[in-house]
Amino acid sequence: MNDVSKPHSARAPRSIKRLLGFALAAFFFSVFLALGTWQVYRLDYKLDLIERVENRVDAPAVNAPAAAEWPAVARDTHEYLNVKVQGELLPQHTTRVQATTVLGAGHWLLTPLRQANGEIVWINRGYIPVNEADPMTIDNTQGLFEVRGLLRISEAGGAFLRENDPAGNRWYSRDIEALSQHHELQTVAPFFIDAGTPRNLGEEITGFTPKTYPVDGLTVIKFHNSHLVYAFTWYALALMVAGITVWLNRKSVALA
Repeated sequence: MNDVSKPHSARAPRSIKRLLGFALAAFFFSVFLALGTWQVYRLDYKLDLIERVENRVDAPAVNAPAAAEWPAVARDTHEYLNVKVQGELLPQHTTRVQATTVLGAGHWLLTPLRQANGEIVWINRGYIPVNEADPMTIDNTQGLFEVRGLLRISEAGGAFLRENDPAGNRWYSRDIEALSQHHELQTVAPFFIDAGTPRNLGEEITGFTPKTYPVDGLTVIKFHNSHLVYAFTWYALALMVAGITVWLNRKSVALA
């Protein structure tokens, strides 16, 4: 009787292992499938975002959001909106922010603009080389200006591995809140405006030598979009798990 029961008892652990293998394979298959589907949703969102941004950039300029609208200003709904604003530039508060552009390393020149109602908006007037003097400071330029450009969201904190140093007046990002506090400005918009119309950085900048500074229109409108590749990768892994599971199951049955 003991000899007859041996094959049955040996078969039981094998069945348990097979069930555990199926459960593990089903788990990874479900995870990879879910990750692939999530990337498809992300792809749809990113394509919609790109379309909305392109529409904002190409649309006629509208008035920049007023103070009552500032709480609603958000990256998804307002960034790269083509806006215009009019007022008096305050060159005494101009700040250089480190920049790396297609024209080389240098600075962004940020100058606050005070509107007739007292509201202030920081203007990124453009790129200037490291040792170049700000012509507005030299000429003591005054009067009313109308600035047209793209609305940008504040860049808090600093750059990679470099924090802004207000005390040393060293700036690595366009942190509007910190800049306003440093210059003791009140009623300041939580965004800034990149002055100028975006240039074709591939054609217009090639061989381009600026005659005057700062150079505006250097806004880079670019979105990283690899969601389709990620989706294919996760779905491929799910299919691999399914294929290997089927192959191992057939092999196990053949050896039984």
